[in-house]
Amino acid sequence: MVDDRALPLAVFWDMDGTLLDTEPLWTLAMEEFAERVGAVMTPELREATMGNSSVDALTRVYDAGRVPESGRDFQGDEARMVQRVLDLFADGLRWRPGALDALALVAEAQIPMLLVTNTIREVAEEMLDTLGRDRFVATVCGDEVAAGKPEPHIYRRAAEIVGHAPRRCLAVEDSPVGAAATHAAGVPAIVVPSAVPVPVRPTYTYRDTLVGLTLEDLAAAVARPG
Repeated sequence: MVDDRALPLAVFWDMDGTLLDTEPLWTLAMEEFAERVGAVMTPELREATMGNSSVDALTRVYDAGRVPESGRDFQGDEARMVQRVLDLFADGLRWRPGALDALALVAEAQIPMLLVTNTIREVAEEMLDTLGRDRFVATVCGDEVAAGKPEPHIYRRAAEIVGHAPRRCLAVEDSPVGAAATHAAGVPAIVVPSAVPVPVRPTYTYRDTLVGLTLEDLAAAVARPG
């Protein structure tokens, strides 16, 4: 048995690539956008855009395509990408391995859960229908803070909502950008890489999958020295 005092006081879940297998959909939309602006979506460029906020991802692709400032339609291109992804969502979303059981584990332990995603509110709302809104006490989106991941604002905001010190909470992430945001905010993290490797940091606990996650795993991750 795990002492309840050893468990995190809240768990912050990333969405894309952590709970839902949406990265292939974002990859397709990003590749189509890159082609439209004359950029080559190399593996390096794709990795650099993974998990980023919309503005950061679009900027990297604009830069790769050498699009002049006058030709950068952030609002219009973001809207087109969002609509493309929503169209792809209509075909159904898939859960990442072990994600549903992991959510149930945390819920049964009565630990508050927040969804913390770089995805903008408009898209997150669509995905919450699959995730289940009642699982989470709140959702924090990338367009609702001063700067999205890898900056710490989104995780600091999540900690403020639940009223606990970041160090006593726990995040679950899959990307280098998302994991970096947890580290910057002082939130220990379980990292389950989905598409690209995540550099080692002392506040990360690595897993190959969420399958078999236990309360003991949660306690060990939040106790990890930072």
